[in-house]
Amino acid sequence: MTTTPSHKDLHREGFAIIAEVLAGCTVDALLAALDDAQITRLRRGHSIFGARNLLDVQAVRDLADAAAVRRLIDPILGCSARPVRALFFDKTPEANWPVLWHQDLSLAVAERHAVDGWGPWSTKAGIVHVQPPARVLEALLAVRLHLDDCSTGNGQLRVLPGTHLLGRLSRERIKTLREEIGEVSCEAPAGAALLFRPLLLHASSPAKAPSHRRVLHFEFAPENVLPKPLAWAR
Repeated sequence: MTTTPSHKDLHREGFAIIAEVLAGCTVDALLAALDDAQITRLRRGHSIFGARNLLDVQAVRDLADAAAVRRLIDPILGCSARPVRALFFDKTPEANWPVLWHQDLSLAVAERHAVDGWGPWSTKAGIVHVQPPARVLEALLAVRLHLDDCSTGNGQLRVLPGTHLLGRLSRERIKTLREEIGEVSCEAPAGAALLFRPLLLHASSPAKAPSHRRVLHFEFAPENVLPKPLAWAR
């Protein structure tokens, strides 16, 4: 049964884990839809470890609008919030590396425009990306839906609670915070959701016994967070 994350905990800690958001049959149907989808897949050897631009897939759009997901999003961002990016991640024996401590700083937009305070710009899988001011990132919410059990040792996300309240951080500041704040391991069963703010410092280690650790990663934004003439990639 899906529950609503605590506003207080999410604001203070920067993340929340909600169990039993997706039923097993929903997970199976989503994986089948992703297998059939005409999308750009990121490969290493014979392994698919990622995919971008998944809002082009109808099943992914439908999931973002599903009641079980909206019950998580609407109390935090409002009922007019929309999904603005969807990604797929996996860890396999052929694609199994560490992700260093970082913040998520880029947004996917339709076109490049000169806007004060926005940049640098880049292009990933044919989509324009830009780093916005911290106040914009503070308004967004990431939702990771776990398609496999994610436990200690298989590359689970690790976070430094409260660091989302500190704005954009330099490498030197990240190193200092890593020494000052105890990390939390975000273990979650298949079907669970991990909600977190993009500015929360997070990392992951290589899986000790890599199998699948498939995650569907959404980013949701409230209405009117982009200044004109910028528009979301979708």
